[in-house]
Amino acid sequence: MIRSSGPVCRGVTLVEGAAEGAVLVLDAPLSLWGGMNPDSGVIIDRQHPQCGTGLTGRILVMTSGRGSSSSSSVLAEATRAGTAPAGIVLAEPDEIVVLGALVAAELYGATLPVVRLEGTDYSRLRTGEEVRVTARAGAATIERVAGLSHAG
Repeated sequence: MIRSSGPVCRGVTLVEGAAEGAVLVLDAPLSLWGGMNPDSGVIIDRQHPQCGTGLTGRILVMTSGRGSSSSSSVLAEATRAGTAPAGIVLAEPDEIVVLGALVAAELYGATLPVVRLEGTDYSRLRTGEEVRVTARAGAATIERVAGLSHAG
């Protein structure tokens, strides 16, 4: 049974959808182009503090993306391959990340919610906690959940 402890955060929906997974808070912004292997879902940027960490099925929390507009194609490809994060939470709007999620939805019918949180709510999320992201038109909630299980 999955149990919710109620909303932890309320934010702004950038891309609609719903996802559940373990949070991964990045210590630095990540460029998906050259920073994530879309075949494995692993951070490959050797300069990134979390190089070698898997993103697949996680709720990726980062201040923003970094760099290349090609990151949108990497996110869409990872979504097609089943190696993308389950959802993305940002502190700042990032059009490149949003575009990647929208392209994945259009081309592959896959939903990858993208949410922006304000600083106070953003800082409440902790690596490893299990959450549910619900992003509907205009408003989003993130709730802690118990009882989720993840393979890998």
